[in-house]
Amino acid sequence: MAKRKKKHDEHIDESWLIPYADILTLLLALFIVLFASSSVDSQKFQQMMNSFNSALTGGVGVLDMPSPVDPVNPVSTSPIGGNADIQLVEKKKYEQQMNFLQETEKLEQLKQQLDIYLEENSLTGKLHTKVTEAGLLITIMDNALFASGSAQVRADAKELASEISKLLEPDGRRVTVSGHTDNVPIRNSQFSSNWQLSSQRALNFMTILLENKKLDPRNFSAIAYGEYHPTASNDTAEGRAKNRRVELAILRNFEKEKTE
Repeated sequence: MAKRKKKHDEHIDESWLIPYADILTLLLALFIVLFASSSVDSQKFQQMMNSFNSALTGGVGVLDMPSPVDPVNPVSTSPIGGNADIQLVEKKKYEQQMNFLQETEKLEQLKQQLDIYLEENSLTGKLHTKVTEAGLLITIMDNALFASGSAQVRADAKELASEISKLLEPDGRRVTVSGHTDNVPIRNSQFSSNWQLSSQRALNFMTILLENKKLDPRNFSAIAYGEYHPTASNDTAEGRAKNRRVELAILRNFEKEKTE
């Protein structure tokens, strides 16, 4: 009896591997594009694109198109570190701090010059100088400039104003002149309130400063505070004497860096 022939095994259809391989290739290309898009190194992206396209055949390569990232220049390294935006902010803060410190040194030198003049002319008890965050503050007691209840600058005080004006020449800084009084009401033929007295005193002193033609009047302003910015208690005669004053503020060009 003849043996039955075994049927040949059916051939397995592997045609699905072709589109599957294409899908994998496309997915690989997609991940490479996504990775390259997240990288700021356009040079490495270009090298990757060339290598990948050389491995593929036929037609235009998947990555053979304009780069999804704009070429950027390498950011110079600095001790500050961080990305470009943070570096820029930190650089500005550093420059602001350095400008503030350099300006403080200049104001200290200006203060020393004025202090020497005050000591030589025995005015240390009537004038006080102080470098603050706002600038150089020169406090002049009212009895160094005016008679009681008057806004007329005394003749001997004009020399002081002239010396101060010379110190203001080099830098051309902004200057404010403010008048202050105690809380004792004033009513005379010239002034009906402390507002008017403080205003006129500040204006008269500023006018004498501006007799120096080397100064720019646009940098000056006069302010009246009356009795409302005391530095001492008005309950005593000594405190009231401290409150009657003219303050000349030589303002900074650079502010101190603000910390949160």
